[in-house]
Amino acid sequence: MATGHVLTLVGLVLIAAGLVVLRRQHPVWFWFAIGAPAKLTRIAFTYRSVMEACGLTEPPSRLRLTVAAATKRTPSRMVPRLTRVRITASGLVLRIKMQPGQEVHDFETASERLRHSWRAYAVHVSALTPGWLQVKVIGPDVLNRVVMPRPAEPKLLSVPVALRSDGVVHTRDFRTVPHELVMGATESGKSVYLRGLVKGLAPQAVALVGIDCKWGVELAPFSSRLSALACTPQEAADLLDVLVTEMTERYELIRTVQRLGPGSLESITSDIWGLPEDMRPVPIVVFIDEVAELFLTANSADEKRRDQMVTQLVRLAQLGRAAGIYLEVCGQRFGSDLGKGATALRAQLTGRISHRVNDEATAKMALGDISPVAVLAATTIAPEQRGVAVAGDSSGGWSLVRSPFTSLDDAVAACTGHAGLTPVIPALEPFRPEAFTSPFALVPDKD
Repeated sequence: MATGHVLTLVGLVLIAAGLVVLRRQHPVWFWFAIGAPAKLTRIAFTYRSVMEACGLTEPPSRLRLTVAAATKRTPSRMVPRLTRVRITASGLVLRIKMQPGQEVHDFETASERLRHSWRAYAVHVSALTPGWLQVKVIGPDVLNRVVMPRPAEPKLLSVPVALRSDGVVHTRDFRTVPHELVMGATESGKSVYLRGLVKGLAPQAVALVGIDCKWGVELAPFSSRLSALACTPQEAADLLDVLVTEMTERYELIRTVQRLGPGSLESITSDIWGLPEDMRPVPIVVFIDEVAELFLTANSADEKRRDQMVTQLVRLAQLGRAAGIYLEVCGQRFGSDLGKGATALRAQLTGRISHRVNDEATAKMALGDISPVAVLAATTIAPEQRGVAVAGDSSGGWSLVRSPFTSLDDAVAACTGHAGLTPVIPALEPFRPEAFTSPFALVPDKD
């Protein structure tokens, strides 16, 4: 008998250990097997009481009052009707029909109370159609260990770069959001985000251009896939002039191809994507690391060069989208105190990514025109939360995201493996960098 108890105890210990290993090594499988059924059971048994406690019920209708009076019963309050539940890799998606008199804002206000009541990591509320809403109950902390879902069919100028706190993949789509501002202090995860973006663009038919005024230490390792690289402010000024000239020539190409005569309205286009494929210029993605270095000056000569660079940057941000030129502006510090042109440039950068920053002014520069709550979220990112960032756009929407870790070796390997896809753009050839060679590579003996 004692032996049976021991075997049972050993079995339970093995099962518990197996569940711990499953949760750490394969969190998605653990969620589907254990977490989702447990969470669904909790919601099913506590749904009515939670709705009442959170103030999400409505007084009974006249029909209910009449029936209750006829049956001599106390009428119950009307509860939002839960019509469908869907299990995802990150949580549960509830489809709810609201009662008359309710609005989505009522549920958004109560989302924090719902989160605690259902022991969830997060609760996100969104409207569907009038009278219907969707509630995402996030079970595990998806940002604790980022597990990107299997990538879908690749799309030109679109790269899945991070995972949002609601379990949805955050995709950097240059066709939708042409320009982006990426902020982050040292060791905040900004460089990892940039590596993931370069790695995702390397196998695509695009030209990659780098401006890195830290003498190229961030972008030089990707030289095998770069069509141009500037490592000093002077080189950056020359390269920006060339890019603006390239943009102008592309606009001239679009204008000459436009056919404005009768019967040819379908051929009219205002950007490169309406051009025939054999005439369409290759899109260009410009990475600018440490953008504040372009604004700093030490003497009058630097001030003249700075004004020229900022002017060209603003022109690219304003007009580059239609010409297929996109900007990814990165830096540790970016504020209006950098001088003339800083706010004008910021206004043209629709996408915003703010990792942990050293000062509130930088967070306000990145997210202040989006939401004060987003600024607060960016300033509360802890130093140990590397890779966590606030992603927003000028439409006012924002979310907490975290990019998966991409090592420098992985990004360099992707660039080296797709070096043959580097397009030849004649205007950029003078800035074409030599292929990067690791300084730690073994040198054969001369004898």
